[in-house]
Amino acid sequence: MGRTAAGRIDLENQNENMTPVMQELANADIVTVLQTAMAPAFLLVALGGMLNIFTGRLERIIDRSRVMQDRYLETEGDEHLLCVNELRDLQLRIKYVNSAIYFGVVSAIVVCILIGLLFIMGLTGFSDLAQIVAGSFVLAVILLSIALTQFSREVRLGIRDFMIREEYLERDDH
Repeated sequence: MGRTAAGRIDLENQNENMTPVMQELANADIVTVLQTAMAPAFLLVALGGMLNIFTGRLERIIDRSRVMQDRYLETEGDEHLLCVNELRDLQLRIKYVNSAIYFGVVSAIVVCILIGLLFIMGLTGFSDLAQIVAGSFVLAVILLSIALTQFSREVRLGIRDFMIREEYLERDDH
């Protein structure tokens, strides 16, 4: 491996000095690293899709809260109480979705760090990072689980709010 006058590795001439066998080994290492990084990359793609769903839900909740805030001043009595209760639930749903988005983003950041660590470990042979890589993956999955739990809480609350009021069903009690 050639070095420059400053002592740096001369990367341009390095490939020229490599035998075909050495070049294949170097390429094999890169291919292996790329293959290893694919699983976390797929997780990152899935997280992106989930974040898209979460933000879509947030948009819908915010739109509904604006409608209910407009109705707030127009209602009285039981209708006003229903409006206030729905606004409270919408605020809670915003909190849950916002939390899901936060944990999803943090999970995605951890996955990005994980991918970087895999490349560092694979290209340098620094195997001491193996525990950190494993811990990063576990942390990313835990954060993803928390995001999904928060999203599930929001969905359940949204479904509860969507229940059709009994007076609209016009049931005959026969």
